[in-house]
Amino acid sequence: MRFNHRFSAKHVILLALLCMWVKTVAVSFVGFELPAHSLADALVMLINPIGSLLLLIGASVFLTKTVNMKWLLFSMLLLTGLIYGDLLYYRFYIDYVTVSILFQFKNVGGIGPSTFELMSSWDLLLFADILIIAWASRKTTMPRETVSRRTKGLYFSISATILIINAAIGLIHSPHLFTASYNREQMVKAIGPFNYHLYDIATGVRPSIDRAMATHLDTGKIVEYISEKDEKKTELFGIAKGKNIVMISMESTQNFVINQKVGGKEITPFLNGLIKESFYFDQVYDQTAQGKTSDSEFMIDTSLYPLSGGSVFVRRPDNVFNSLQQLLKEEGGYYSAAFHGNDASFWNREQMYESLGYNRFFSKKDYQVTDDNSINYGIKDIPFFEQTVTHMSDLPSPYFAKLITLTNHFPFLLDEDEQFISMANTGDGVVNRYVTTVRYQDEAIKQLFDQLKSDGMYENTIFILYGDHYGISEKYETALTDFLENEESPINHTLYKQVPVIIHIPGLAGETISTPGGEVDIRPTLLHLLGIESENLMSFGHNLLTRSNRHPVVFRDGSFVNDKYVMQNNICYKKATGEAIPESECEKSAEIVRDELRLSDEIIYGDLLRFMKIKQ
Repeated sequence: MRFNHRFSAKHVILLALLCMWVKTVAVSFVGFELPAHSLADALVMLINPIGSLLLLIGASVFLTKTVNMKWLLFSMLLLTGLIYGDLLYYRFYIDYVTVSILFQFKNVGGIGPSTFELMSSWDLLLFADILIIAWASRKTTMPRETVSRRTKGLYFSISATILIINAAIGLIHSPHLFTASYNREQMVKAIGPFNYHLYDIATGVRPSIDRAMATHLDTGKIVEYISEKDEKKTELFGIAKGKNIVMISMESTQNFVINQKVGGKEITPFLNGLIKESFYFDQVYDQTAQGKTSDSEFMIDTSLYPLSGGSVFVRRPDNVFNSLQQLLKEEGGYYSAAFHGNDASFWNREQMYESLGYNRFFSKKDYQVTDDNSINYGIKDIPFFEQTVTHMSDLPSPYFAKLITLTNHFPFLLDEDEQFISMANTGDGVVNRYVTTVRYQDEAIKQLFDQLKSDGMYENTIFILYGDHYGISEKYETALTDFLENEESPINHTLYKQVPVIIHIPGLAGETISTPGGEVDIRPTLLHLLGIESENLMSFGHNLLTRSNRHPVVFRDGSFVNDKYVMQNNICYKKATGEAIPESECEKSAEIVRDELRLSDEIIYGDLLRFMKIKQ
């Protein structure tokens, strides 16, 4: 029997709306794993896609005189592509795509091994409904039905009303929804993924407006807030005065690898030995956002927080900055150089380094890079360090040299003959491979130190080694918990953000310091050891040697950690036990977090440091 049933265009549109709604809700609950802590939470997430879908689907079919099924299919494909992009990005970064990051696509890896690692065959189901609608649209009784103006007006009025109601419900549900819009999980949960993207697009014009409207008067409240910091001096003030500085950015290195073993062998034997004769800060947290490595560089160079969306390196490279490199030059006559085995344009480093005051940037073009000595994102760490030392030997002294490693980068690929340790055995390939690339990086750093010693470049140097950001994202944390034999805890995600920070001064005894801190605190700590005053610099970092345990370590999504509490996903926990407690316990610190993120954004978006330069 032949199937001859015909559909009206109205029925096809309603079916398309239903399919898109089901798909969006499914991705929110299953893909993003948005928590529903109450029936109200669940209802909000069920309702919030409706208004935007009505508006976006309607715009594709009702803005012409007749209903065009091709525009309906195109809009479904576009919206599905958007939510799938969100899903892929979320699977690794546990974050949502912004307009800013789309313009920086090549800097987050583009299409390559990292992307394919995140894909699943089940993802094809996201596109199945488009095929169903394509089939149904061919069965419409009137493929080009006309729709009256009155019907169109009523449709869009209803859509707009639902959108407004949705925003109002979201605001009631989350009072800081729009003032803390950097909390993207809260935004997506309260108003839905498509409304979030509409809001993100609308706020994309903020930087230009803020800079145009800013005046020197805007610096007053920021100076007042920062002046309240009480920076104490210790007996270590100036202990490294005049020494050369070698800063090593350890790609994707988390603190759990320190003193950890696989098959009875240490993952980081060299770093384990180095921390015994160094200042080792074992509770420093990754504070990066979408800019990842460039964010960590920005925080260390400026002691400002990164932007919520995109990277300062790409979005605001023309700003005036009171950078570490400029301070070193002014206070100690330092020559600053950066070394990185990737393209100079990656994360817009070439332009940004000039703004920060670097004298020289050694990029991929300055290295001998071959297929044999490179993998994944660029030259392997061992040949990178070997060639870097040759360049460093020609730097005028005193110098600041920043070396950025690459090999330990997701998806953690390494030739078998260069694996100095066996893979872990967790049942998860990413975690298993991670230990091999960390071990390779450790070996590369050991060889770097040996080479500097043999070349007479070790003794008069202070070394700062730090993990730039996490390597094992939340998607793989279950396997990581098993590997570490830790107990399951809701705050493990925050605790796993710890990255090692090691400051080594040859001849000085070592000490482990367990004060909670972040990458934004590395600059003032270094300046203290160099004997350079760091007060009144319009920055938010604290000296890790004197930092208060109570002051929150600020994360870009509005969460935080200190000695007593963890604020994560808008839930307050006791740090010692992982027990959820009333949100009021965290409110005092949460207010500090909101203030500091807001003030840091005002500095960056308004380019306020240009007025401080004028005043000087």
